[in-house]
Amino acid sequence: MTELLPAPAPTTDTPVRSAGHAIVEALALHGVHRTYVVPGESYLDVLDGLLDSGIETIVCRHEGGAAYMAEADGKMHRRPGVAMVTRGPGAANAHVGLHTAWQDSTPMVLFVGLIPFDHRDREAFQEFDVKAWFDTGAKRVMVLDNAERASEIVAEAMFAASSGRPGPVVVGLPEDVLRHPVHGPAHPPIPVATGGMTARDVTALREALAGSVKPLFVTGGNDWTPAAAQQLTRWLERHRIPAAAEWRTEGTVPFDSPSYVGPIGYGRPKPTYDLLEETDLLVFVGTVPGDTITDGFVVRQDWSRKNFLVTMDPSLRGRSGAVSYQVVAKPDVFVRDLAGIELDVRPEWVEWTGRMRAEQERFAALPSATPSPGPARMDTFMANLVPTLPRDAVVTFGAGEHTNWAHRYFPTMEYASMLSARNGSMGYSIPSAVVASLAHPGRRVVTVAGDGEFLMNGQELATAAQYGATPLVVVVDNAEYGTIRTHQERHYPGRVSGTQLKNPDFALVAQAFGGFGVRAERDEDVPGALAAALRAIDEDHVFALVHLLVEQRTRAY
Repeated sequence: MTELLPAPAPTTDTPVRSAGHAIVEALALHGVHRTYVVPGESYLDVLDGLLDSGIETIVCRHEGGAAYMAEADGKMHRRPGVAMVTRGPGAANAHVGLHTAWQDSTPMVLFVGLIPFDHRDREAFQEFDVKAWFDTGAKRVMVLDNAERASEIVAEAMFAASSGRPGPVVVGLPEDVLRHPVHGPAHPPIPVATGGMTARDVTALREALAGSVKPLFVTGGNDWTPAAAQQLTRWLERHRIPAAAEWRTEGTVPFDSPSYVGPIGYGRPKPTYDLLEETDLLVFVGTVPGDTITDGFVVRQDWSRKNFLVTMDPSLRGRSGAVSYQVVAKPDVFVRDLAGIELDVRPEWVEWTGRMRAEQERFAALPSATPSPGPARMDTFMANLVPTLPRDAVVTFGAGEHTNWAHRYFPTMEYASMLSARNGSMGYSIPSAVVASLAHPGRRVVTVAGDGEFLMNGQELATAAQYGATPLVVVVDNAEYGTIRTHQERHYPGRVSGTQLKNPDFALVAQAFGGFGVRAERDEDVPGALAAALRAIDEDHVFALVHLLVEQRTRAY
């Protein structure tokens, strides 16, 4: 099966334009609506082409922020997110977003301006070897050495980022080549194979499910559609079969579905840890049993275990443990074929799903919304926030123990309602919140940031203000790198070194960037601070930040 994209109508009178303008033309043809850029003189011709293109150019304040935004954009849509940065230092700063896209299997294209062609190998200003830098962490690295191939290079990059296991692609753009004139029509988009179940696959899965007493689906990855997620949910609920979510991909099966039994990943609650060993049939859809899911290649490593893996990656990169059967298919095509499998519901499935669902409901039950004496608490914040959230609310976050409050309590009700970095990269929260808010201006977007994590890309609040993004930001300030402190206490108890922080007033920082900021030091301040922040978003149409000063060593679970 292939997913066909519209091709341009052939023409004999395509105007002559520069290679840089041809690149922009090709991006528009591939459905790109936004690019995330930090400008550089090395690709000025592309920036000039963007001016009249209809593609919105989001000017970011750091290349790391731009790369994260493109990665988040790729997670939210079925086409690659696009970032543009300049050579040398700019490319180095963007590398963090590329690594996120690689480990998270996110379609993304990073365009990097390069030195002029005849300056190569002369230690020119900001010169670097784009292939040597990026080749091990990108699906492809290409350089536009022939201006006439500009449109073709874009088509190849977009195809490579989307095909098979999605991931990042890097395209180098020599400054002088971009200005060369090109002729001929734009290269059409290249169809992306989507796979599907063969008759043999259908028989194997039907027999495995029918013979299973405790089956479990695990959803993951970024290659879904909302329709496929809804169709899978209906099938699971009809058959009384449970589904867990890969770490930081919650929402494929809704939070309130009777089939949803919780997240699986670092810091997971014990019931979802145990169910990986207890289940007699695991069906992974869109992901594989890798490091995080298996708790460091420990859980479910027995070769006798029955695991079905559904992925478009025939190499199964990153998987561990037994592989009983592989289905080469993207999630939406697999679910389309799965819908044709009807099974008699076994009583054991009803009991198994009900037990695990009850565990999840206990785990996700909100704490008291009534403030307690003492410092501000995230429990109180979440208990007051969650009842206000519409069904299509989105949550974003980076890395750190503060994210566990979102894992535990945030009601992710549809696909792509949770954006995060599964490579554990800090600094993702604000860039991804900007992207979500710009993509869906009518939806409530909440980002949960740690104090250390926020300051790695908090400057992108300036980007939010410039383009009208209105996320709700909560900064959980415990004056330390909490996750590392936890590891430190485990291995070097009582020896606190290199993990403590002295922070600014984050509410004043938000105000300086043009948004609303409020500080909550006591727990009794939390409900009022949250209410004021929501009013600022809804009435003043600005982003809002709530600065919570919490106790150290307080965790969600």
